[in-house]
Amino acid sequence: MTEVLDLAKRLMAAESVTPATGSVFDEMQAMLEPLGFDVTRFTRGDGEEGSPEAPVENLFAIRSGPEGSKHFSFAGHLDVVPPGGGWASGAFEPEVRGELLYGRGAVDMKGAIACMVEAVKDVPAEAGTISFIITGDEEGPALHGTRALIDFMRAEGHQPDLCLVGEPTSVNRLGDMMKIGRRGSVNIWLEVEGTQGHVAYPHLAENPIPKLVAMLAELDALELDEGTDWFQPSNLEITDLEVGNMAHNVIPAKAEARISIRFNDLHSGASLSEKVGAIAEKHGGIAKPIISGEPFLTPPGEFSDIIARAVKEATGVDPEPSTTGGTSDARFLRSVCPVIEFGLVNATMHKRDEAVAIEDLSTLSRIYTAIAKDALA
Repeated sequence: MTEVLDLAKRLMAAESVTPATGSVFDEMQAMLEPLGFDVTRFTRGDGEEGSPEAPVENLFAIRSGPEGSKHFSFAGHLDVVPPGGGWASGAFEPEVRGELLYGRGAVDMKGAIACMVEAVKDVPAEAGTISFIITGDEEGPALHGTRALIDFMRAEGHQPDLCLVGEPTSVNRLGDMMKIGRRGSVNIWLEVEGTQGHVAYPHLAENPIPKLVAMLAELDALELDEGTDWFQPSNLEITDLEVGNMAHNVIPAKAEARISIRFNDLHSGASLSEKVGAIAEKHGGIAKPIISGEPFLTPPGEFSDIIARAVKEATGVDPEPSTTGGTSDARFLRSVCPVIEFGLVNATMHKRDEAVAIEDLSTLSRIYTAIAKDALA
């Protein structure tokens, strides 16, 4: 328990608000190289700080097993969301109070990455190939993180058979849920142009607001589907509405809104963008979509059984296979190999005074060891 706690503290003490570079990757490299891993680090992105193109650091580490052996990957991210204020102790000064370790990244997801590192110590090299796919850009735009790592892996011929992402999937206690899939995500910006004018002379102007309101009403009334065997129904939410008209006697020139759709595997980002675009055009507007990710599903089977056995052995809990929640980098890794997410309890992720139970770190390390050994067998 002391060793995995120390690993978690080292990672958490390295400030790494997204996009992460530098010291946190130094720590990761220093942990893996003594365990026999060949570590490659690279940076992608050349924009200014704060832009979607800002530089992002990535790390790929591999310990090759015998020729022809299986290849199992651990994946995760070292970047964290901004801590905000009001912490009882420093957000990047990990502190043990009672049975908990406090600090940003405790559960999302430096704690889990520490467990992965600790886990591989007990997996012999002859068992097979193990790799780490670690990015500094999961909490941000996710443009130059895991996507860049996938490009690197394909160029170098590294093809995992299975991949486990260490997102905090547990809900009430460690082991009660794993994510075998996620819904897709698309955000769509809507615009309606009008003609500015004086409210006393409406015949000389064209108000865009009624058109936008009618458009949003039709979109809000859409029933996209009723869900599937493994996915909840897709949902469309209006997330922003803006006119920006500072004058009470002026008909505005433009009205804008934004919607967000989380969708299951009955749809694609393109099909939904086309549907919304047609409705926007019908009401005299335009739609500008950005697709964050497509839905994916790793159907229950051999991989989920491996995870379930390890969790049951360590905790006595049968993990529920689920597709709920937001997106993760598993949406990109799905193109490489079957992928499932499993990690710590998510109750405090992205919150002030984020914390992990120290006992959970020890238990998750054992679970990860068992999963890796079974996957490579």
